[in-house]
Amino acid sequence: MVTPLWVRGQAEKTDETITSINPADGTIAGTCCAADARCVDQAVRATHDAWCRSDWPHRLPHERARVLAHVADALDGARDTLAVHQMRDCGKPLAECRRMVTAAAGAFRYYAAVLECEETEVTPPRGPSVSMTVLEPLGVVALVTPWNSPIMLEGQKAAPALAAGNAVVIKPSEETPHLALHLARLCVEAGVPPALLTVLPGRGETTGAAVVGHPLVRMVSFTGGTETGRAIGRVCAEKIIPAALELGGKSPHIVFEDADLDRALDAVTAGIFGSAGQSCVAGSRLLVQASIAEPFIARVAARADALRVGPPDHPDTAMGPLISTRHRDRVESYIRIALRDDGGRLRAGGGRPDDPALAAGAYLRPTVIDGLPNTARCAQEEIFGPVLACIPFRDEDEAIELANDTVFGLAAGIWSGSFDRAWRVGRAIQAGSVWINCYKRSSISAPFGGFKDSGLLREKGRQGLRLYGGLKSISVGLDAPRAPARGEA
Repeated sequence: MVTPLWVRGQAEKTDETITSINPADGTIAGTCCAADARCVDQAVRATHDAWCRSDWPHRLPHERARVLAHVADALDGARDTLAVHQMRDCGKPLAECRRMVTAAAGAFRYYAAVLECEETEVTPPRGPSVSMTVLEPLGVVALVTPWNSPIMLEGQKAAPALAAGNAVVIKPSEETPHLALHLARLCVEAGVPPALLTVLPGRGETTGAAVVGHPLVRMVSFTGGTETGRAIGRVCAEKIIPAALELGGKSPHIVFEDADLDRALDAVTAGIFGSAGQSCVAGSRLLVQASIAEPFIARVAARADALRVGPPDHPDTAMGPLISTRHRDRVESYIRIALRDDGGRLRAGGGRPDDPALAAGAYLRPTVIDGLPNTARCAQEEIFGPVLACIPFRDEDEAIELANDTVFGLAAGIWSGSFDRAWRVGRAIQAGSVWINCYKRSSISAPFGGFKDSGLLREKGRQGLRLYGGLKSISVGLDAPRAPARGEA
């Protein structure tokens, strides 16, 4: 069955189709129409025209908030169905997919609350006037989303974009196109004007390029690889429009000798092997103090070998497949380079599961490698898979130096029994999110983004609403000439 393209609130078909492959078994998860350049132009222009005619940007904040709350309820009601769709599209374990649908619903509910209490600013006067700042919508904003967490990221972008009064065009990954289509349907059923939400599936180099480069797109929010982010940034700079870029990471997970090592062990393994390592904030570099390095790495390796790799719909599965066999080939190439060229020592994993029942899927065992310098490709480049590079450090200063010795700066974890030390290290690390004695504790209420090659600007939080709008200053003069009173000459 071919899923239709969602344009102008109705189904239309194009000549090209894209097929999503279930990475658990290689079967077809679904097929949908792809948008060519003509369709992109048609859709964006129709969306812009509808936005110009719509009352959506002019509705009072609490009126838009009511609709967003309805979307949240609809997502909660469809959680199990949407989780199954995402599991088949990207291979994440079903329980994790359910949590991501809940997170998407939480984003709509959060920005409904932000709208209810967001205040305009009266700025300090510098003369006989009253000055205030208001947030105005930008128009059509493009949301370009990745394949690793589609429903969650599409919800976290669409909620504030709609809350700010914009029209939205979603360009989902060609690997996982279906969740955005379901989200659009639920939004329209919940009360979002149908012409203001368009989903344009297709490939990045064609559909994505046409969306980002369209003259009526006034802002782009992108989550994905750094090189693609650079290309999008160049286009947006030429158009002089804002681009929010949440890009790659090579996040350090730092364990000091005075840490609670049992809790740190749980967090380190979950931080890299959760989502099969296919997470921008995966703790892919373990920096562990030399005095405890060998026994701690041995425990991590044992935990990795014990993790159950299996079908994502099995309740005991800890790690499902990678997104595709092609991506698995890429991850495996990094393992070979680490062991062959960079002097690494394999401590766990390194290959595919032996179970013949998994042979058709894109499975890979959790992998732990030590003996690497921090300059190794496995320690510097984003692998986006279940591969942990283990590097010892002597003291606090070296831990900071190693943590910052990368082009990325998205996230970091720190484990120590000394709050003073953890705070010093956390402030010194160049990363947008730092977790002390925890990991991946993300919240829709906390701003998220990266330093250096990990991105530009911040999503989520109260500031995330302003990301999707433009600030306007309005001043009212108080020194106008007084009209003569009756009887005055």
